[in-house]
Amino acid sequence: MFMEKVSLEPSIMYNVAELNTVNHGEGSVSTFGTRTYLQPMDTRQYLYCLKPKQEFSEKVGVIKGVTVIGKLDIVWKTNLGERGRLQTSQLQRMAPGYGDVRLSLETIPDTVGLEEPFNITCKITNCSSERTMDLVLEMCNTNSIHWCGVSGRQLGKLHPTSSLYLTLTLLSSVQGLQVRY
Repeated sequence: MFMEKVSLEPSIMYNVAELNTVNHGEGSVSTFGTRTYLQPMDTRQYLYCLKPKQEFSEKVGVIKGVTVIGKLDIVWKTNLGERGRLQTSQLQRMAPGYGDVRLSLETIPDTVGLEEPFNITCKITNCSSERTMDLVLEMCNTNSIHWCGVSGRQLGKLHPTSSLYLTLTLLSSVQGLQVRY
């Protein structure tokens, strides 16, 4: 069987990037090589990266839950030249649940000096669609990273589906890459 086309047509909420090619200086080459034929019992996995469009990613509740991501379009020819086509119905996926609060790092320096304060910016999002949250910042030091600031500070109320940006100052007391889980 000769595979003419395998593509993912995204829904209006997403942009798609095909991950089945490798870019070289002159152009892109398929990860499957130049061979587009499938022998009996052969399998292939086609990969696509879906990202929410800007207007949907800013609205926390829209992507949450079951969403339609798009449909697959597959076109092939048999050994006798007969053409076949399969277009799936809309594919659905369950977006990962984040719980009530989501914390993401927005800015963090690539490198920091030893015992020199540096800033990070966090984004705290209230993923609840009905509850207002009253947030308190509690800071815990480690052997290598120390917080500069007041622990137990009131951050105020965070309304449903809204976000808060918070800049924090830290200090590194140990050289090298620091990884904490």
